[in-house]
Amino acid sequence: MELTSLTLYEAQKLVRAKQVSSRELVDGLVESIEKIDPEIHGYLSYDRDQAIADAEKADPNLPLGGVPIAIKDLINVLGHPCGCASKILQGYVAPYDATVTARLRAAGAVPFGRANMDEFAMGSSTENSAFGPSKNPWDVTRTPGGSSGGAAAVVAADEAFAALGSDTGGSIRQPAALCGCVGLKPTYGRVSRFGLVAFASSLDQIGPLTKDVRDAALLMNAIAGADPCDSTSLAEPVPDFLAKLGLGVSGLKLGLPKEYFIDGLDPRVENAVRGAVDHLSNLGASIVEISLPHTEYALSTYYIIAPAEASANLARFDGVRYGFRAQGVSGLLDHYGRTREEGFGPEVKRRIILGTYVLSSGYYDAYYLRAQKVRTLIRQDFVNAFNQVDAIICPTSPTPAFKLGERTNDPLSMYLADIFTLAANMAGICGISIPCGFAQEDGKKLPVGLQILGRALDESTILQVASAYEQSTDWHKAKPGL
Repeated sequence: MELTSLTLYEAQKLVRAKQVSSRELVDGLVESIEKIDPEIHGYLSYDRDQAIADAEKADPNLPLGGVPIAIKDLINVLGHPCGCASKILQGYVAPYDATVTARLRAAGAVPFGRANMDEFAMGSSTENSAFGPSKNPWDVTRTPGGSSGGAAAVVAADEAFAALGSDTGGSIRQPAALCGCVGLKPTYGRVSRFGLVAFASSLDQIGPLTKDVRDAALLMNAIAGADPCDSTSLAEPVPDFLAKLGLGVSGLKLGLPKEYFIDGLDPRVENAVRGAVDHLSNLGASIVEISLPHTEYALSTYYIIAPAEASANLARFDGVRYGFRAQGVSGLLDHYGRTREEGFGPEVKRRIILGTYVLSSGYYDAYYLRAQKVRTLIRQDFVNAFNQVDAIICPTSPTPAFKLGERTNDPLSMYLADIFTLAANMAGICGISIPCGFAQEDGKKLPVGLQILGRALDESTILQVASAYEQSTDWHKAKPGL
């Protein structure tokens, strides 16, 4: 077996037993990347020498001791580029570690590489990267999803043991579904956002992309917890996320929201998800039909709130102190205008314009304030649902991976890729996507994801359900065969 095909848990076990060194893991990854990544383009950069230096200092007895972890290109790693896959941050080097990076190091892991993404995490296909799209390892003519598409692709292609991504409206779960790996969005505030470049501050959350559920729990053990540097992080006890993995689902009530099985849901996805629902029922779970009545407003509400927050957050990128700077400008206003015009890509500009519009005088009450009220109704839908059930099960993405270029000229169809994921961000709850089958197309197998949503701070239960399903099926063991 090649080292890079190991899970995070398996790799750490070998390092701890001194059967493999951390340096050998780094060298194995570099070899895999050199062979595969020219086609996948999952990484924007990596520093082999620094990774080896970090590997040789890593304590093999720590929970993640000596294992390299890929990092999405909007999470700060001291001394490494942090460009958010944008021209406007070209040349920027992180002057400090994000809290999650520091916690990975404290757990013995080696931060490794900058994973490609949609520019400033705005997108569902990684095609908005200023440095070219990542490709899906199962079919390189298709997208790996987004915005954490590079992170999902490198995990699925065995170019990474695991990765950290971020999820603002589905950006961990949707690419995990399209690439056939596991992606967990923690509860808002469960993981510190300090050192994460903000897209929408009330929605963003860092989480793991992994090869199996155990690895997701391992990474959560390392990165979760309150942080004095992030006032939105929650001062709540952090459980051992591994503790409930073997408990099964017997006696649990799982809700099936009728609003998530709609026209536009690919029948192959629906068949795979309904098969997973039947399987969980056979394992002893009770399946209960539930309603989330305000689901139909989630997409439009999200695309008012998220761009509004983005327009404020991205105002700081002006080329004055760091990053890209337009040349030959005729004054300060010309500098600002041309730097942002030339530095930002079209999707980022679109969202800044939308966000500025809904926050402007005369439109704030009609759009932004109303959207916040609807967000409260969406959150209450989930509160009501979790009074009836222990977790909610539904599709992650309405379709399998779509072709590169297929939706780039139709922003609305691109936005619809996140229709089943973004409500969880607005409600602040946790969610996980796990592989549950394949759709056949053009002679290729395309992964399908099952989404499991849990109440706030109840990651342990969704991990329990995900593990029970995973351990009684083989979907997560399938490889793209690159």
